[in-house]
Amino acid sequence: MPEPAAITKELTIGELSQRSGVPASALRFYEREGLIGSRRTTGNQRRYHRSTLRRVAFIRASQSVGMPLSVIGGVLSFLPEGVSPTREFWLRASECWSEEINARIEKMERMRDRFTECIGCGCLSFEQCALVNPGDTLGEQGPGPRRLLEP
Repeated sequence: MPEPAAITKELTIGELSQRSGVPASALRFYEREGLIGSRRTTGNQRRYHRSTLRRVAFIRASQSVGMPLSVIGGVLSFLPEGVSPTREFWLRASECWSEEINARIEKMERMRDRFTECIGCGCLSFEQCALVNPGDTLGEQGPGPRRLLEP
């Protein structure tokens, strides 16, 4: 008779999805990106260590503050496979991201303050662009919304 899921050390992808609230497709993506790992049964089914629940929670919490998966993966690479992120690990990661988060806040404030004006996108379709960016001179600085990209 199989052990109940609450006692076993491994979870199926369906159990991990249900417990974490993350769709199985996202879990497979996280695995392809190296953020989580699994072992395969003889029938090629994924089995996740229970510590993966905390890794997934860490990933989701990190994403909620705007951290890209590449950065999250870099931080998780310091954590051995099968080891859950601890409170201390989260605090160290948060300290590392403090500068990045502050830069994002500054960029968002800049966007908020400039959003009603020309952002230097080179569209030339608004009446104001002809006044603020005549001849699309900001286009010489490169593609995209130049004024929003300014530090």
